[in-house]
Amino acid sequence: MIDTTVMGSYPQPKWLVDHERLLGDGVPRVRNEELWNVSAEYLDEAIEAATLVAIADQESAGVDIITDGEVGRESYFNHFANSLGGVSKDEIGVGVNRRGGTAEVPLVVGEIHREYPIEQKSATFLRSRTQGRTKVTVPGPFTLSQLADNRHYADQRALALAYAAVVNEELRDLEAIGIDVLQLDEPYLQANPEAAADIALDALAVATAGISATTCLHTCYGYAAYVSNKSTGYPFLDPLRDAPVDWVAIESAQPNLPGDTVARLAPKRVVLGVIDLGRETVETPEEVAVRIRAALEYISPENLAVSPDCGMKYLPRERAHAKLAAMVAGAAIVRAELS
Repeated sequence: MIDTTVMGSYPQPKWLVDHERLLGDGVPRVRNEELWNVSAEYLDEAIEAATLVAIADQESAGVDIITDGEVGRESYFNHFANSLGGVSKDEIGVGVNRRGGTAEVPLVVGEIHREYPIEQKSATFLRSRTQGRTKVTVPGPFTLSQLADNRHYADQRALALAYAAVVNEELRDLEAIGIDVLQLDEPYLQANPEAAADIALDALAVATAGISATTCLHTCYGYAAYVSNKSTGYPFLDPLRDAPVDWVAIESAQPNLPGDTVARLAPKRVVLGVIDLGRETVETPEEVAVRIRAALEYISPENLAVSPDCGMKYLPRERAHAKLAAMVAGAAIVRAELS
């Protein structure tokens, strides 16, 4: 009960990624190979070394469900989105970011399809390097469709369902490797709830069809490095009670949501963000315990897990590790009280 995990990403070493460019360029939607500080000849080996660091940090902090830290990705989104067939390799599309500005996005010019298993290599490496439970994330079909310049499909719904089909293929391969938790990242449910109401749950049903591994849906306001005001709420939270997934993951610490927020998802299991990634100081275990206790007034401990609010990609590594350790210690306090 009250498992601990990370949402997905962990800080990439400075010898691997140009951190100033990473922050300054914003979240990449298309390829941004200039981010890497290692030449293509040595990049795969460097990514494996950085993955071992991310795994070791999570394990030493005591985290229950481990990811590869997504250290081999330029962003949670672009690695998967730009590896698909049907996406132009020569041209870049124009879309709208969650703040209403324009953004470079994948240009869809044909039928969306997988040319190869995209996360299989990194997932296999993760599974072989830890004895713990594992999690791998992929962008969800609704967010993929929102961040694409569609020149092929009749409408956004058709595009989202096409993305859902390839996500399902990817999840099946990851399940076959033995990954315990398969997570779909859907930040645009919060950013564009009107479109989500017509598309999202149907696309998720296609994406998760036939999957036996534990599934999780993550939605959020965006990285704390870019979004400081998170007072806008979750306009598309209540419908996720009916989402075809086992868990729903939400951030709660930075927006300071009340404990009864989890009740809006009942009877769904919830991964609750209890670590504020916009805060430079490290939470104390007792602060974490307070957040967990508040949620437990509305949800059973068997149905609650905790994590940082979002991915930790933009944090200094030392702070990220310390925050994970505080999260684990806070969860342990509450487990002991329940026992």
